[in-house]
Amino acid sequence: MLGKHFHRDSKIVIDQALAYVDSLKLAGNGKEVWVFDIDETTLSNLPYYAKHGFGATPFNVTSFNAYAHEGSAPALPETKRLYNKLFSVGIKPVILTGRAEYLRASTATNLRRQGYSRWMNLLLKAPGFKGSSVAFKSGERQKLQDAGYIIVGNIGDQWSDILGAPEGARTFKLPDPMYYIG
Repeated sequence: MLGKHFHRDSKIVIDQALAYVDSLKLAGNGKEVWVFDIDETTLSNLPYYAKHGFGATPFNVTSFNAYAHEGSAPALPETKRLYNKLFSVGIKPVILTGRAEYLRASTATNLRRQGYSRWMNLLLKAPGFKGSSVAFKSGERQKLQDAGYIIVGNIGDQWSDILGAPEGARTFKLPDPMYYIG
């Protein structure tokens, strides 16, 4: 995570996503969206994991949520290149995270501080949701599609970010050697 390989691998994925964006023939009707995950996709929790064994120790949701509530996670610069590119071609970013709804204010503030703004929607997990990450994220993408939006792209660091219909026209998987969410 601290060496050059992680950044190189992330750059390769984002370069592929940017090439895909450049190849798109968009309708220009304002209905094209791109779905972004947050943790280890738009924002890096590396400062948290550096203090907690880089994923080698059991995950503690209470301490992680306290960290997320601080709103101090830095941006992942490669993903930010893609995010910014979308505005120039008329694609609206949608941010879809497994973070709990009560973290909305701190999450939105953190994103804005790191240069992620003007998203169309910030979707967080509602209180009491009991399903899997795939069920939650695919359900939210289905709502976008049902509302008439076309998901032209979908990016995340976990398979659960990009699996489950509707996935979107094209998916991109970023590296994450620290943890896996099923």
